[in-house]
Amino acid sequence: MVSSRSDFAALLRTWRDRLSPADAGFSMADGRRVPGLRREELAQLAGLSVDYVLRLEQGRATNPSAQVVGALARALQLSRAERDQLYRSAELLPPQDGKVSTHVPPGIQRLAARLGDIPIGVFTADWTLVWWNTTWSALHGDPATLPTAERNLARALFGNGAAHASMLPVQSERGPDAFAESIVADLKDAVSRYPRDAQLGRLVQELREVSDAFARLWTAQTAAAQHTTDRKTIRHPQIGDILLDCDVLVVPGADLRMVTYTAASGSIEAGKLDLLRVTGSRTATPLP
Repeated sequence: MVSSRSDFAALLRTWRDRLSPADAGFSMADGRRVPGLRREELAQLAGLSVDYVLRLEQGRATNPSAQVVGALARALQLSRAERDQLYRSAELLPPQDGKVSTHVPPGIQRLAARLGDIPIGVFTADWTLVWWNTTWSALHGDPATLPTAERNLARALFGNGAAHASMLPVQSERGPDAFAESIVADLKDAVSRYPRDAQLGRLVQELREVSDAFARLWTAQTAAAQHTTDRKTIRHPQIGDILLDCDVLVVPGADLRMVTYTAASGSIEAGKLDLLRVTGSRTATPLP
C-alpha cells in the first residue's frame, strides 16, 4: 500500500513538471521557478483544492476516487497508457471499453487551450463536461464549484440539483424546446452505443424519475435532431442577454463534443464577449 501511494505521488509530480504551462492555457510568465505547471494551476485544471493536490503529491491523501484520478489525468494531458498507469497506481481499475469515455486527448486540450479567447467546453457522449477554459467559466459560471456528478448538461436541463440551480437561462433560435429535445436525442444515441455503461443508465433513470419533461421526451416516438450548430441567447447576470453562435464539433475517434461560442468581429455581442474576458469568471472555490 505504501509503495502504491508513493508511485501515485511520484507520477503526479513528474507529470506536473513535464506539462508546459502554455499547452495548458497559462502564460509563460517571468519568474517561474519550476519548468512545468504550478501546483495551484493543476488544482485549477482538475477542479480540486490546492491543499488536496499537495496532500496527494505528498502521499498523505489516500484512496482518491476514480473521478479525482480521471480529472487529474485530463488536467495532466496524459495518453491513454499513462492514464491507465495513474489509475493502477491509485489501486483503481482503468476505465473499461464499452463505457462512455472521459479521456480528452492531449492534442485536443492543446488546441482548446490556444483558443482561450473563445468559450470552449469539452463534453463526453453523455454530455458530461470534462474540460473547459476560463472564458467558458466567465460565460456560464465556473463548473469547478459544482460536484463532479453535477457537471452534466442533461442534469442542468432536467435535474433538480446544483447543476439545474446554477444554469443560466438559455434560449435557442430553433424554438423553446429544441435544445432540450436535442440533448435527449443525444442521450438516446449514447445508450444505444453504450448499453453496458451503468453510470449512463443511472443518469437516464434518475432524470426519468425527477423530470416529467424528460420522461415525455424519452418515450416519444418522433425522432429529434441531435445537438449541433445553433444560435443561443444566454442571459448573463452581469452583462445581460448575449446572442452567440454555438457550434458543436465532434472529435473523431474520441467520442467527444467540443462546444464553442463565437460572435462576429465588431458586433455588439463580440464586445460583450470581450467584456467577459476582461472581467473574468465568477469567483470559484475548487472542491477537495
